[in-house]
Formats: sequence, C-alpha cells, structure tokens
Amino acid sequence: MGPRGVRLTPTEVKVLSLIAQGHSSKEAAEKLVVSKRTVDFHLANIYDKLQVNNRVQALRMATRLGLIPFEPIFGHANGEA
Repeated sequence: MGPRGVRLTPTEVKVLSLIAQGHSSKEAAEKLVVSKRTVDFHLANIYDKLQVNNRVQALRMATRLGLIPFEPIFGHANGEA
C-alpha cells in the first residue's frame, strides 16, 4: 500500500516526467539546466515521499497516485503512436 495525499513539487514532477521518458539523471539535468546532483537530490526526495527505493517504483507509484500521467512511450522514437 502506498502513501496517500502525497504532493510533489512542480520541479519534482518535471524530474520524474523526464525520467519516465527514459532520460538519465544527467540528461534530465541538462534539460532542466541544473546539475546532476540536483536531479539526484530531487529523486531522493521523491523516493522518500513515495516510500520507494528506485526510479521504477517511483514511476509506478506516481502513476498509480495520479501524480504524473501514464503515457506509454514505446515506439515514439520512430514517430509511431
């Protein structure tokens, strides 16, 4: 059972959304114009808030709680839906 009533900051949502799109922490940092350490700091806060241990669990929990939208990304690299 996951945490209820969890709130992520707008930056945490951006970080998690970039991770959901398959970006590494370094790539997310480049897109957000921050350091990788800052992205990892946000991820640690996200893990703590969601009571999870890794990015896969974080994505599943955030999707389940409606904190980020579920958007399958498979096939998007080739312009497919």
